Amino acid sequence: MTERLTYATHARATLALGLPIVGSHLAQMLLHVTDTLLMGRYGVEALDAVVLGGSSFFVLFILGSGFGIAVMGMVASALGRGDEVLVRRETRMGLWLSILYGLVAMPVFWWSGAILRAAGQNPEVAALAQEFLRIAGFGLIPALLVMVLKSYLSALEKTQVMLWVTLAAVAVNFVIAWVLIFGHFGAPQLGVRGSAIASLVTQILTCILLALYAAFQRESRRFHLFRRFWRPDWQSLARVLRIGLPAGLTGLAESGLFVGAAIMMGWIGTVELAAHGIAMQIVSLAFMVHLGLSNAATVRVGRAEGEGDTVAMRDGALAATVLSLGFGAAMVTLFLSLPQMLIGLFLDATKPDAAAILAYGTTLLAMAALFQVFDAMQVIALGLLRGVQDTRGPMWIAAISYWLVGMPISYGMGFVAGFGGPGLWLGLATGLAAAAGLLMLRFWRGPWLCAVAA
Repeated sequence: MTERLTYATHARATLALGLPIVGSHLAQMLLHVTDTLLMGRYGVEALDAVVLGGSSFFVLFILGSGFGIAVMGMVASALGRGDEVLVRRETRMGLWLSILYGLVAMPVFWWSGAILRAAGQNPEVAALAQEFLRIAGFGLIPALLVMVLKSYLSALEKTQVMLWVTLAAVAVNFVIAWVLIFGHFGAPQLGVRGSAIASLVTQILTCILLALYAAFQRESRRFHLFRRFWRPDWQSLARVLRIGLPAGLTGLAESGLFVGAAIMMGWIGTVELAAHGIAMQIVSLAFMVHLGLSNAATVRVGRAEGEGDTVAMRDGALAATVLSLGFGAAMVTLFLSLPQMLIGLFLDATKPDAAAILAYGTTLLAMAALFQVFDAMQVIALGLLRGVQDTRGPMWIAAISYWLVGMPISYGMGFVAGFGGPGLWLGLATGLAAAAGLLMLRFWRGPWLCAVAA
């Protein structure tokens, strides 16, 4: 019988696995921030086009990323069972599905201008966004392959390489974008096309580096991930599809709630939307920590599930939950005690609207403190459930919590009750609270823990 580990041991193992993933997520955010900063210096219309194009890319990426999410828990479980053949097959079919999905999505990028104009976007901005997406869209397949490879390496507990590769990608993207957007060193000044080329090159380079590591790293090499890559495994493909598609739809439901809130904030006013964007950036930075811990929880719970060790599954899940709760409590304290300082980091005090944005953003950050713990718990619960390959139920919980609870309350409190932006954020908090409660209940009452309860 396996010796039971202490909660402190589980916590240390979760942090050792999760902190490099947190760093990788933060570096990925930095990648998008640098693009925005560079385009902001190039021109307002170009910036609008890249933001619009990037948002469109992100929506399709989130849906397709479900296959990578599925691979993390599935591979961890297979490793727990000692089934090395299944590790290879399920990861390979995750890569297959990512490629197929990317090919299906390509026409959306190619004719994105017409789609964006039909959605009411400015024709000039829509045309520039299409110019961006016709190049950047080719990066969807490598971006999704990176997602699968990161999940595979996370399941193998090889997470530090992900951090270093992502940091290298930030540097490469910045240099290429700076040269091609502005036409430095004799290069043509390409504007939005330069930004798109930089993104595409960065995605391809990241994919190549992680694939080489997965193929040749000593411990990973034994799985022969790319040997006879063309050979299908229809059973594994169906399983990755069955688990991955609901995971992608869950992410789409959550991100859609926040996109909807941003749209409604824009109805209130430009100052309010600017404050919302800054506050959301700060909240997103904190969320990356919870997401990294959630990924670590997926791997550790998946490994315990594969080993049939329900005690380790429960103890590891509890350790990850407590860690995330502790960080969430720290963020609540920070948001309530230093809101003006945090918002001020993103503002130029000489601009005319800076004082108004600072005041409104401070209010929103106080509202953000309300849902820090809820946000932490919903993403940790999702990670725990993905560790036991449960994604269909969470998909419905997310859809109900965010779209039947959170969105109507946001609209009602924001516009019907007249609370404006704080009312919108109260709806976000309510939707996240509903999701957190239901998802946590689903994991802790699930059949995978029945042996512990007995």
